[in-house]
Amino acid sequence: MALTHRPLTPDDLDLVCRHRSAMFRDSGRPEAAIAAMEAPFRTWLAPRLADGRYFGFALTDADGAVVAGIGLMEVDWPPHPSHAEEARRGYVLNVYVEPGHRRQGLARRLMALAESAFRERGIAYAVLHATAAGRPLYEQAGWAPTTEMAKALTGLP
Repeated sequence: MALTHRPLTPDDLDLVCRHRSAMFRDSGRPEAAIAAMEAPFRTWLAPRLADGRYFGFALTDADGAVVAGIGLMEVDWPPHPSHAEEARRGYVLNVYVEPGHRRQGLARRLMALAESAFRERGIAYAVLHATAAGRPLYEQAGWAPTTEMAKALTGLP
């Protein structure tokens, strides 16, 4: 199957939102948590797609149907031992391949596009959060685990 890629545009708002929800659903997140995230994510994403702070790619088939997508961001980050001269990081998110197109190397292709996009922007270090299903792909592409931890803070005003 011949696929082409194209950059994400503001017209892809529904697509990115659908992919994000499906990605979390596939990783086993509770439906209530996904539903609670959907409207705030859409509100957050729309201006970022419009001004390019959120960018990425869609893979399309010969009919123009999107079969996979990836989101990217440039994140302000202080110099760090992993990028001592650089005050930013690339961030990969919302990697999603439609179920009928999995296991065909599409996520690998998206990741290559991501790395090229970061290089073009002069970003030399990137991070992502991997699902259990995605971890082997990322490791094969040279990505390594980090020491990140997280905690949800409750009782905020």
